[in-house]
Amino acid sequence: MKIVVSFKVVPDDQDIQASGDGSLDFSKAHKIVSTYDLNAMEAAAQLAAANEGSSVVGVTVGDAKIDDSKLKKNVLARGVDELFMTADDACADMDAHATAAALADLVAKVGDYDLILCGDGSADNYAQQVDVQLAAKLGLPVVNGATKIEAGDGFVTVERTLEDVVETVEVPLPAVVSVTPDAATPRIPGMKDILAAGKKPMNVAAAEGAYANAIEVVDCKAPEQADRKLEIIDASEDGAIEKFAAAIKAAL
Repeated sequence: MKIVVSFKVVPDDQDIQASGDGSLDFSKAHKIVSTYDLNAMEAAAQLAAANEGSSVVGVTVGDAKIDDSKLKKNVLARGVDELFMTADDACADMDAHATAAALADLVAKVGDYDLILCGDGSADNYAQQVDVQLAAKLGLPVVNGATKIEAGDGFVTVERTLEDVVETVEVPLPAVVSVTPDAATPRIPGMKDILAAGKKPMNVAAAEGAYANAIEVVDCKAPEQADRKLEIIDASEDGAIEKFAAAIKAAL
């Protein structure tokens, strides 16, 4: 089977700087693959390994800076066999609606496929909308919240771990499935994987059209930091442990 895994390139949150007024500075932030999408990549790689003759194709859209050699090799070293990327500043700061439209156009370049896997959200916005909107664009069934996927003959069996029940769903292919972090733990690529990644196909192109956002972002700021109480409890006092436990419980 041919598995397409969609991923998003986001600024590394460790490099994002917040000013005193709450405004965010992304200028020094490195581009990395969204953490939740690393789970989707691993789930795709494991599913392909369990079904002989399968392949994994990675797809992503974003601004021109995502066309980074190190980033591309990192993706292809994680069990992905081929990469399709739309890298264009016209695709910067897209919402879920525009991203789904751009991904649908990119998936059309991949050719025939059986399954599209996504992370259950992105590490920046976590809107949890791209999977369902991409499925709507492609006219495919969609299942989200997947914690386990097994392939059958023309279908996949998806296990969803919900709040109060474990649900098993059988969905015909082709389909879109988004996975939770519990679906698979991302691998750490070895040197052999990284060297092999440089020889795999990388298809990078500019956007062929414009993609309009459906949501207007008025402002985006870091939340105000709450002042610390700086409450000190003397361990030598009677009942200090109880006071400490009560303070922690009150803060939660």
